[in-house]
Amino acid sequence: MTVAVHVTQPVRATVDEIVPRLIADLVASRVTAGDPTLWGPDAEAEASTRLGWVDAVSVSRPLVAEIVALRDDLAARGIDRVVLSGMGGSSLAPEVIAGTAGVELTVLDSTAPAQVLAALDGDLARTVLVVSSKSGTTLETDSHRRAFETAFEDLGLDPAEHIVVVTDPGSALDASASEAGYRVFRADPNVGGRYSALTAFGLVPAGLAGVDISELLDEAEASLLEFAIDSPENPALRLAAAIAGSSSEGTRRDKLGLVSDGTYIEGLPDWIEQLIAESTGKNGTGILPVVLLPVSPELESRPKDLQIVRFVEDADEFHLRERHPGEILVSGSLGALFLLWEHATAIAGHLLGINPFDQPDVESAKAAARGLLDARPEPSAPAFVQDGVEVRVSDPALAVSASIEGVLDALWASLPADGYVSIQAYVNRLELGQLQGLRELAAADSGRPATFGWGPRFLHSTGQYHKGGPAQGVFLQILERTDVDLEIPGRPFTFGQLIEAQAAGDAAVLVSHGRPVVTLTVTDAVDDVLTLFTATQ
Repeated sequence: MTVAVHVTQPVRATVDEIVPRLIADLVASRVTAGDPTLWGPDAEAEASTRLGWVDAVSVSRPLVAEIVALRDDLAARGIDRVVLSGMGGSSLAPEVIAGTAGVELTVLDSTAPAQVLAALDGDLARTVLVVSSKSGTTLETDSHRRAFETAFEDLGLDPAEHIVVVTDPGSALDASASEAGYRVFRADPNVGGRYSALTAFGLVPAGLAGVDISELLDEAEASLLEFAIDSPENPALRLAAAIAGSSSEGTRRDKLGLVSDGTYIEGLPDWIEQLIAESTGKNGTGILPVVLLPVSPELESRPKDLQIVRFVEDADEFHLRERHPGEILVSGSLGALFLLWEHATAIAGHLLGINPFDQPDVESAKAAARGLLDARPEPSAPAFVQDGVEVRVSDPALAVSASIEGVLDALWASLPADGYVSIQAYVNRLELGQLQGLRELAAADSGRPATFGWGPRFLHSTGQYHKGGPAQGVFLQILERTDVDLEIPGRPFTFGQLIEAQAAGDAAVLVSHGRPVVTLTVTDAVDDVLTLFTATQ
């Protein structure tokens, strides 16, 4: 087998109970056949245009030669630095592919001005910008493209020699890029962004960066039969049952801890996080992925509603060597694991009774941000300022202590018994990457699972779960106030104003859904970060 999914009790009992039902309903073969009726009549229209990923390996084969030829052509012209502008699945899959292969790929999935400037400050003469947008109207990628076009032109470089576009055929970007003379790769329109790892969206940037994408497709192709057969050994059926199936008692762990423990694959949990959260977090239900370290507090406290998935080099050997009762052990090649999780997530949607291919609540935050960019209201006054950190709260009761420590204690106290903490950092993560450590501290301090997302990237993935999933979350936004800003050519707003509107827009939507939100704005970078770490200890 190209992948291994090893389950132990009590998970095995649920798998043994659910998988026979999936086999009787021919679920595996129906997914492979592209049967849109599998998710019910309400989802049928959407599913009928979103199952192209099951054929991605064969559809993508002809792309390999085109991508390699373009890479060779770029190299001959001295262009060997690849910058990827993409959001959600359009950036996360190539990031995993390139990281695992050990090749350099600069991923630009932020609107933080300093982070955009860092991408622009590279040697542009040897840079190719890959603009990836399925719709062709993604605000972030459009803004990146505008900034790079101007930068290329200012240096006397022809943007058509330095920009490659990946989009759906017929999109607005397809038309404008073709008119501008850019090289355009048209992706399969019947594949949603989060299921696009093995399509042009995953392969073009990774291939241009130097990854052997033919080998990646070989890995995926070797696993196709395993996922297509209605069999108790089908790893996708077993994984779907383990993460989404309810036992005969009706219980289900609705949070999924993802731990890399010795696997050679880099960053896979981050890709899985957006795939599962955006696919399942709707209609008040879902599966909340929680990306963990091997030493995270949740692995010690073991919340009853948290199911652990551990990625290892060899699942069967790992199980024999170390006992991890109640966990799911997963191993395999990267290409096969992409397909495993895509199949398992689609089947999980069937088990949960939801449409795994739409994202009805993602647009709300985008609309709110656009409204704030148009109106440009003055920022609200903070409830208080402590050591340079401005504190704003959705409920004045959260701020009665007038201290950051007290606000966080009040936020944790508002958690339901099955709740989770979501930390969202709208900052330049190249300079403030240490903020990710707040996830570990928040989990330990609150006693509940905690997630961490870089804004605005997470808005295109886990943002769906926050609004459409169970009303269990409390939300901690971290913003930065900086003198660094950058104009967006042809737009009446800057990158700094854009990321501020995105954070404020999402906060407003969360509050309208009854979710508690605390916003901490750092104004002195390093010193303020130390204040945040101290407050959560």
